[in-house]
Amino acid sequence: MMNIPRALTIAGSDSGGGAGIQADLKTFAALGVYGMSAIAALTAQNTMGVRGIVELAPEFVSLQIRTVVEDIGVDAVKTGMLSSSVIISQVAKDLRELGLEKLVVDPVMVAKGGDRLLRADAVEAMTRELLPLALVVTPNLHEAAALTDREVRTLEEMKRAARAIKAFGPRYVVIKGGHLPGTPLDLLFDGQRFREYANPRYDTPHTHGTGCTFASAIAAGLARGLDVEQAVARAKGYITAAIRHGMPLGKGHGPVHHFYNLYRLAGWDLKTI
Repeated sequence: MMNIPRALTIAGSDSGGGAGIQADLKTFAALGVYGMSAIAALTAQNTMGVRGIVELAPEFVSLQIRTVVEDIGVDAVKTGMLSSSVIISQVAKDLRELGLEKLVVDPVMVAKGGDRLLRADAVEAMTRELLPLALVVTPNLHEAAALTDREVRTLEEMKRAARAIKAFGPRYVVIKGGHLPGTPLDLLFDGQRFREYANPRYDTPHTHGTGCTFASAIAAGLARGLDVEQAVARAKGYITAAIRHGMPLGKGHGPVHHFYNLYRLAGWDLKTI
């Protein structure tokens, strides 16, 4: 029987297709991993913003997780928008009981357009119950600031935030520095040393789904047997190219191009900004 790498995303659905569950599944497919999903919330969303959110019952989120794990199996898990403390608590319980250890947590709090995707009271549940289970956690600067209750605007502040977040229990912390001026710099911390990942910056508004895609790419690498540093490095290369070939769709922040390499191999036109 073929040994097919498998990854599960537990997150919110993006009706516009650029972020959330949709971005995660596209990323898994683009990187040669079989993707499965457990939807925690539905959003009415497009490139300009989020118009509505409907949370699913925690029990049904749990049923989705257990149904796929017990049959198909899971090599790595990525969590995204979990919305509420009760959903976070249920997901954490399932992850513990099912023994799913290759966990990438993207602590989604705010959408690209500024719409809040995580209730204020859920931040504590995330730090107390979910982060201790994480192999990797991937906050951006705003999320790192919310998790640590301190500003994060420089490389030194990123390092301080990484140390503070590491204290919550994850084995690795990746602080995403895309909002810093100059070269986009991500910082990986394993509790002892820092590693910096730098790539070119592309001047484009079409960056919807970058955080979801990056975290999912890390999970895909882990599912394929890479170690964390390898998975982060490859994910950084993948998201950089996906941003470079961002898709000019909609009237706001268009999505990154998850299948840029497939389009190129097929001879289809890759339109960049």
